[in-house]
Amino acid sequence: MVPAGGPGTARAFPHTPLPTAARDEPRPTSRTAGTASASAALRIASGPEGLARARSFTRDILGLWSLGHHCDDATLVMTELAVNAVTHAAPRCPGVPDIRLGFRLEPTHLLLTVSDPDDHPPVHAPGAGFDLEEHGRGLRIVEALSEAWGWNPVAPVGKTVWARLSTRPPV
Repeated sequence: MVPAGGPGTARAFPHTPLPTAARDEPRPTSRTAGTASASAALRIASGPEGLARARSFTRDILGLWSLGHHCDDATLVMTELAVNAVTHAAPRCPGVPDIRLGFRLEPTHLLLTVSDPDDHPPVHAPGAGFDLEEHGRGLRIVEALSEAWGWNPVAPVGKTVWARLSTRPPV
């Protein structure tokens, strides 16, 4: 755990490596019966249209992979990660408006990734009355809905923030 700074300062989350997939597994763009894993990617522009596209693409991919029962949680997690990239990273990197979304389906989990051109780590902005704040709860939502989440730097610049969700059917 990274200690918080003084009153009113934001706390950066520690770097957590991206989970790795088995190297010998295929990476098709759609999942079919018997396929061990699948992946998909999308670039979105910074702005409301890009965020709407991120939500619809997430729902479409989960439907294609027969994961409709996880659609709401996955869409909310992907939206929160994308909103953070659009809100915080894109303004720091003018001229590089694209945010990259990634989806990787493994036998027991779904890995969601959002990559942006900003080197700054994800930041948790605690404050008085935090639960009542209109903004600043995105990473808490991601943490609550995912099995694990983290981030890793991307060379030469940027980062990827990821969240891993279970694909087990609801009980």
